[in-house]
Amino acid sequence: QVQLVESGGGSVQAGESLTLSCVASGYTFAYACMAWFRQTPGNEERELVAAFYPGDGSTYYADSVKGRFTISRDSGQTKLFLQMNTLKPEDTAMYYCTADPDWCGGAEWPSFHEYNYYGQGTQVTVSS
Repeated sequence: QVQLVESGGGSVQAGESLTLSCVASGYTFAYACMAWFRQTPGNEERELVAAFYPGDGSTYYADSVKGRFTISRDSGQTKLFLQMNTLKPEDTAMYYCTADPDWCGGAEWPSFHEYNYYGQGTQVTVSS
C-alpha cells in the first residue's frame, strides 16, 4: 500500500525559508512525474507549484515561485523535497506531494486529480 507523508511546514516570517519533505512507503519517485501542489483556504482547486519528470529531467515551477522554490528527491528515491526560500505571505497554503500520475511527459503537467497518490498535506503559514 502506497503512503505519502509530508512534513516540514510551519509558521514563519516573510523572507524566511522552509524545506518540505515527503516520505513515500510502497513507492519510489523513480520514473514518473512527481509534484507539489498547494491549496489556500476557500479555494477548491489545488495549484501546481513544482513538478519534476525524471524521464527527461524537466521541471515545472509556477511563475509565482520561480527562483525561490526548488523541487528535488533523495538518492534513494523515496523522499521528495520542496526547498522554499524568500517566503511571502501569499505562499500561505496547505502543501501536498503527489505521486503516480495517470500520464506524464510532454508540454503539459498532470493536474492534482490525475495523480493516484497524495499525502495529508503540511501547512505553511507566512506572516508579514
